[in-house]
Amino acid sequence: MTTIKYSHIGLLTASLFSLSAQAVTTEQSAFFDNLAAHCGKAFEGSVIGGTSADSAFSGKKLIMHVRECSDNELKVPFHVGDDHSRTWVITKTQYGLHLAHDHRHKDGSEDKVTMYGGVTAYMGSTTEQSFPVDAYSINNFRDNGLDVSVTNVWHMYVKPDEFTYRLTRDNRDFRVDFDLTKPVALPPVPWGHK
Repeated sequence: MTTIKYSHIGLLTASLFSLSAQAVTTEQSAFFDNLAAHCGKAFEGSVIGGTSADSAFSGKKLIMHVRECSDNELKVPFHVGDDHSRTWVITKTQYGLHLAHDHRHKDGSEDKVTMYGGVTAYMGSTTEQSFPVDAYSINNFRDNGLDVSVTNVWHMYVKPDEFTYRLTRDNRDFRVDFDLTKPVALPPVPWGHK
């Protein structure tokens, strides 16, 4: 009798988890597809919000390139002038969408602060997803003296005419908007990629 009772609880739990995962997947898959629709194109952006901590972006040409697209992963290099070190990696997982920041040196080697990001905590919408910092990233930030970053939340917005990348935390709200109506010339290959 006890075995039957627990097996029913297990089936119910598995069913509820499956329904929950399907509901999350629907909104997040649509968001993923909205960004993937721009695969192979590059777009220029500008800093809309930020602080003195974001001075590295001032006066530089900012280009996002939806460069590599598969059914489960998008790689979007973010070029800042002649700095080709940054690539956003958005991956479908069983827990939701995962955002990682792949940082490379000019020789292609990984930066010591790389692959940081997080998994969506909520379903989001077809046009907006948020990625709270994950445990790996918190440890990486602390190991490298970046304690200020342990509360980071990254946001991405995909609208028909605009893509927005945003980073928020206490005393920081950095935002770059990209014009999706005007594709630009493709930038160089990002560092560490072929």
